[in-house]
Amino acid sequence: MKKISSGIYGLNGLLDGGINENSTTVVIGMSGAGKTTFATQFIRRGLEAGQEGIFVSLDENKEQIIKEAIEMGWTEILNFIEDEKLVFIDASGLEFSQFIKKELPDFVSSWKGANARIAVDPLTPVIWSTSDRYEQRDLIGFMLKETRKVGTVLCTLEEHGTIGDLSGTETVIPMYLSDCVIHLRSCFEAGSKLERKLKIVKCRSSSHSDQEHPYSLMKGFGLVVQAGDYPLTSLRDKVDDFAIDFNKVEGKIPSYVFKRLASSLKDLRNRDLAEVNTAELINAILAEYQDFE
Repeated sequence: MKKISSGIYGLNGLLDGGINENSTTVVIGMSGAGKTTFATQFIRRGLEAGQEGIFVSLDENKEQIIKEAIEMGWTEILNFIEDEKLVFIDASGLEFSQFIKKELPDFVSSWKGANARIAVDPLTPVIWSTSDRYEQRDLIGFMLKETRKVGTVLCTLEEHGTIGDLSGTETVIPMYLSDCVIHLRSCFEAGSKLERKLKIVKCRSSSHSDQEHPYSLMKGFGLVVQAGDYPLTSLRDKVDDFAIDFNKVEGKIPSYVFKRLASSLKDLRNRDLAEVNTAELINAILAEYQDFE
């Protein structure tokens, strides 16, 4: 799976190298958690790498988003807009189900294969456009599938109710349909101190941190994540030792199984084997194919 940089300082290492290309990511958080800043940084990083950016606003108007980006230190945003590298689609105030069903396909047909970055901010109005759960699933599923034809997609989603409870009706469907889910938890703890924590809830086809990580919103830097004690380095010495022992099973298990498992070793890191007894694992593989001749 090819990785692309997220644009969030400190996040790529927690995602085993970055966001999966041509995937869909949903960023969930309360008001003020930094969701739009996250989406803006994601788009900006793509523009810096030569990709085109598409910002679909379903709530705030284009002028407000540009103003907030400039206030966070991204003054070059006006240059990208003038050069038509960054396109805004202002869908605020529209009938969202009609926008998705009628206007979105035309947009996709003209941008298909562009390998652009698409930010949808926020996804919440799409959910609110209907109370029928099946229609919500169809609308969001169709929207994510279609926009992914254009490139890599990041959507924001407002969190309501109890902080940290992601089982509500407004979060379950987008979480299920997306490839990656990132939760921004921003709340006042004891003593009225504001604490911000980022957690990667899931990331398909990737090894990722299962911890909560402090993050900050800094003018000029945007959203910045702290790794803490999470091992960011891609150390492989334990994996290399395991590979030497694993090679000894060649000829003792079916060749196609050996090739499949051997090819998987290149994607492993030390942390993947942190709680694995490798000798026991090799014996288990041999036992599984003990009838092999």
